[in-house]
Amino acid sequence: MVGETEGEIEVEDGVLLIKRIHVRYSLQACDEHTDVIQRSFELHPPKCPVYRTLSDSIDITTELAVVPVT
Repeated sequence: MVGETEGEIEVEDGVLLIKRIHVRYSLQACDEHTDVIQRSFELHPPKCPVYRTLSDSIDITTELAVVPVT
């Protein structure tokens, strides 16, 4: 799995604040595992300590690309 993270920062009252975080995951897997991978990906955020800690103050979005094994 490869992950790329991009954050967007804004200035409020002269202070830099992280307002949005977008994470892109890429995972190489066999086609037969795609459904299980997608379900796991969708169920992960509510159980992730980092997501739960930050999501009330920072907009966090994610996307997943499952790349077929060649």
